[in-house]
Amino acid sequence: MTDVAGIPTPDKNDENFWTAVSRLVEPPWREPSQDDAFTMDERVHDAVRALAEGISTRALAYRAADKSFDPGLMVAPDVQLALLRALYEAKLSVDRLAESAATVAGRGGANYAQLGAAWGGIKRQSARLKWPHAVVRKSAGESIPLQYAGGTAVVHHDADTDAWWYTATAADHQETESEPVHGTYAEAIAGATEFLLAHTLPDRPSPTAGT
Repeated sequence: MTDVAGIPTPDKNDENFWTAVSRLVEPPWREPSQDDAFTMDERVHDAVRALAEGISTRALAYRAADKSFDPGLMVAPDVQLALLRALYEAKLSVDRLAESAATVAGRGGANYAQLGAAWGGIKRQSARLKWPHAVVRKSAGESIPLQYAGGTAVVHHDADTDAWWYTATAADHQETESEPVHGTYAEAIAGATEFLLAHTLPDRPSPTAGT
């Protein structure tokens, strides 16, 4: 088990919080157990099945007939095709989230060897090809894009004040622009992600709800 005793855990109102956040912890993770993997499978299946039921032609017919969609109908080959289509959407979501995580990690100090290790142990060169813009030197005039929680943000550096600021458009179309008051890139990106998380789209009811 990883020894975590020496890892600082300041609260967000602590003056050292952002300094601690900006420092890369080694090792960054513990290897997931088989139970972790099975739990992930279950959660992914729940999310993908909800989408499959929402796009399945057969499920649509049952809803149109005001009938509940019995779980046994999941074995129908057409419903399994809808599930396969939903799994493809899940893959696209994973790719988008992975690019965002790699970018934030890379801009925070991680190198391509570390990104590759996190992505199943691919080589540094493969990680560089997969996320070519993740690890770059932050120059004074650089603007850094981010996609998160269905929204987008761009983090900027203000050369006059030597501070970071961001603009963001959330999934619910709310927009914001911060002042150049963030001392580090990590602090600015945290502010942007907090805004995006606070303005996600409301949860949609399950396709089978009320049936």
